[in-house]
Amino acid sequence: MAWYSQTWTWFDGAWHEGNPGLVGPRSHALWQASSVFDGGRYFDGVAPDIDLHAARVNRSAVALGLNATVTPDFIVEKMHEGVKKFAPGTAIYVKPMYWGEADGPSTIMPDPDSTQFALCLFEAPMPQPSNGFSVTKGIYRRPTYETAPTDSKAGCLYPNNARILKAAKAAGFDNALVLDMLGHVAETGTSNIFLAKDGVVKTPVPNGTFLNGITRQRVIKLLRESGITVEECSLRYEEFEKADEIFISGNYSKCMPVTRIDDRTLQPGPLFRKARELYMDFAHTKAKAA
Repeated sequence: MAWYSQTWTWFDGAWHEGNPGLVGPRSHALWQASSVFDGGRYFDGVAPDIDLHAARVNRSAVALGLNATVTPDFIVEKMHEGVKKFAPGTAIYVKPMYWGEADGPSTIMPDPDSTQFALCLFEAPMPQPSNGFSVTKGIYRRPTYETAPTDSKAGCLYPNNARILKAAKAAGFDNALVLDMLGHVAETGTSNIFLAKDGVVKTPVPNGTFLNGITRQRVIKLLRESGITVEECSLRYEEFEKADEIFISGNYSKCMPVTRIDDRTLQPGPLFRKARELYMDFAHTKAKAA
């Protein structure tokens, strides 16, 4: 049985079902990690902010020395074409991707003119907030812009996230709060992070060590428009330990509550519920339907 869910991928002018072999042992991306991707969501007939995700994958490609070979409008058009291959009501992850195929100067650099593009759609049920998840302090840290391409959604950044998650799970937690090199909380191993204290929502200020997520920006905007104070600031781990609420934003699950930090149990609170309610209302009433 395949390890992956129902999947359709547009590549080189056609749709392919399953997990087609698109790279080989000489493909630059396979051994030199010249790949970027982005993640959108299609659910309930809507794809909130998919245009922003499509634009970001093009920026990521350029940041990694690749060419953005298709337009954001093309990506959105192909997404709407691809979702029709799934049963109505299927929740889908939308993954546009670029990678370097040929070696460039010094082999380490990809040849930008060899850039390949694919749009991969796969079935991915939406996580439910009733589940929540637990966090602890990550044992590894986020790199800086000087040490890694943190201004892109590059595949090479994710092995660090994987070892953060592996260590957290070995310690009995679902995820971890990841610090930057100065000791401030940056994000979790999979998403952007928020806390609520005394009616005020706070979230780490983007400082070049983590992506300023599209869903993060949307949640901040929606909360502020509703009259809730949201502060972007430097936050220490200890502030999360003392928070009234902790919740995350991310494309895969949108808004989800943290229900335990170390040995302290938390309940999904009113500001988390407001953030999720506002986001889902935006997704269903203001985002463009297919």
